[in-house]
Amino acid sequence: MPRRRIGFWYRFAAVLCKPPLVVLLKRDWRGMENIPAEGGFITVVNHNSHIDPFAYGHFQYNTGRVPRFLAKSGLFNKGFIGAAMRGTGQIPVYRESTDALSAFRAAIDAVERGECVAFYPEGTLTRDPDGWPMTGKTGAARVALQTKCPVIPVAQWGANELLPPYAKKPSPLPRKTSRVLAGPPVDLDRFYDREMTPELLKEATEAIMAAITAQLELIRGEKAPETPYDPRRVRVEQRHKTHTQRQRRQDRTRGGRPTAREEELGT
Repeated sequence: MPRRRIGFWYRFAAVLCKPPLVVLLKRDWRGMENIPAEGGFITVVNHNSHIDPFAYGHFQYNTGRVPRFLAKSGLFNKGFIGAAMRGTGQIPVYRESTDALSAFRAAIDAVERGECVAFYPEGTLTRDPDGWPMTGKTGAARVALQTKCPVIPVAQWGANELLPPYAKKPSPLPRKTSRVLAGPPVDLDRFYDREMTPELLKEATEAIMAAITAQLELIRGEKAPETPYDPRRVRVEQRHKTHTQRQRRQDRTRGGRPTAREEELGT
C-alpha cells in the first residue's frame, strides 16, 4: 500500500508513542486491505478506553494513511499540545456552532483533500456494561452523506483490558493484545441524494454503528445485545425513577397511603 506524506509532527508523535505501545500491547491486526490506498475516507471506531486513540492510531499509522482525529477546538490553543495537534493535522470541532453541518466543515474539507478522518461516533467512552458500542451521534453520517466518501468500520478490543473505561490506573500484567479489525465500507448508497433530515441521519448512523458492532462481534466471538445501550434513554428512565421515588417519599411523609397499584407492586 503506498504511503502518503506523513510529516514531521506525526513521525515525532510515532517516535514517542510506538515504543510503549509495542511493550504494553501485543498486536492482532486485520483488515488493512480495506483501508483505501487513495482518496478521502472516514473511519468509524468503537470507543472503550482512554488509550483507544493510541492503540487504533498505531494500527492506522502502519497502513500509511494516517488518521486525522476530531478534537475540541480549545485544545489547539494550548502550548505544546496545540502545536502537536496543529502539526499532525488534527481537526478542530467548534461545538459552539449553531449549524450542525458547519461544526464539521473542517472534517468535510479534509475528506475532500483526500485525508482519512477518524470518528468515534459514540462521542464518549461506551457505558454499555459489557463494552459493546452504544447508540451513535450523527456527525460521521453527516460528513459521509455530504462527501459520499467510503466509511470504513473499525472495531478494537484489548486497550480496554489494559486501561478499562474510567479506570485511573492501567493493568499491564499479563500483557494484553490489541485486536483491531477494519471491515469493508458501509453501504450508505440508499441514503445519498436525499434531504438530510434527522430521521435520515439517525438511520444512516444506525447502519454505521451496526457495521462497527458486527466487526467487534468477529473479534470477540460473541453476539452483541439486540438493542444498543442508549445513554439518553437510560438517563430518562433514571430521572423518571428518581422522580417517582421522591414523590412516594413525599406522599408517605404527608401521611398518604399507598395506592392499590402500589400495594399490588409491593412498593
